[in-house]
Amino acid sequence: MDGTLVDTEPYWIETEFALAEKHGGTWSTEHALNLVGHDLLDSGRYIREHMGIDLEPSEIVEQLLDGVVARVEDEVPWRPGALELLEDLAATGMPRALVTMSYKRFVAPVLAALPEGAFDVVVTGDAVTRGKPHPDPYLKAAAELRLDAAHCLAIEDSNTGAKSAESAGCLVLVVPNHVPVLAGERRVFRDSLAGLDARALVALGG
Repeated sequence: MDGTLVDTEPYWIETEFALAEKHGGTWSTEHALNLVGHDLLDSGRYIREHMGIDLEPSEIVEQLLDGVVARVEDEVPWRPGALELLEDLAATGMPRALVTMSYKRFVAPVLAALPEGAFDVVVTGDAVTRGKPHPDPYLKAAAELRLDAAHCLAIEDSNTGAKSAESAGCLVLVVPNHVPVLAGERRVFRDSLAGLDARALVALGG
C-alpha cells in the first residue's frame, strides 16, 4: 500500500521528525528511508535506538499512526495509475489482496476512499506475527485468496517488500518510489503503474 497504491512515505517521514522534536531525539532522512517497507514494530525498535527517545516500540508506533492517520484522513495521496489499475482488475474479476505492514487503523481511511470491494482480502501488519521481509504476509494473503503464492503477482516499491513476496514464491512487479530496489530473478521493473491494466499484468508472468 505505502509507496505503491498511495504515496504516504512523506507523511511517515514528517511524522517521524515531529516525534523526534517532541521527545528530544535526533533523526535524519537516511534513517527514515531505512524503514521503508518494514514491519512497524521493527521500525519502532529502530526509531527507539537511532532517534534516542525513551519510549517503548509499541508506543512509538501508536504515536506515528496518530500523526499519519490524521494526514490520510485529510488527503489520500494516490500513486499514478493505481486507481485505474484497481478498477480494471475489479472489472475482470481478478482476485486482489492488499498486503501492507501498516496497521488496520491506518489502512481503514485508505480503503474508505476506494470503491467497495476494491480488495477481496486485506492483510495488515498487525494481522501477522512476522512481517516483511518474511514471507508470512504474502503467504497469508494467497491462502485467503485460495491461491498458490507462486501463481500470484506482487506489486512492491522496496527491497524489504520484494524480498517478502519473493520468499513466498510470488513474481514481483517493482515500481520504485523513494528507495532504490535491487534487481532479482523474480523481479520485473516498471517506472509507473500508469498505463498498466489486467492484461498487462498477466503478460508479465509469461
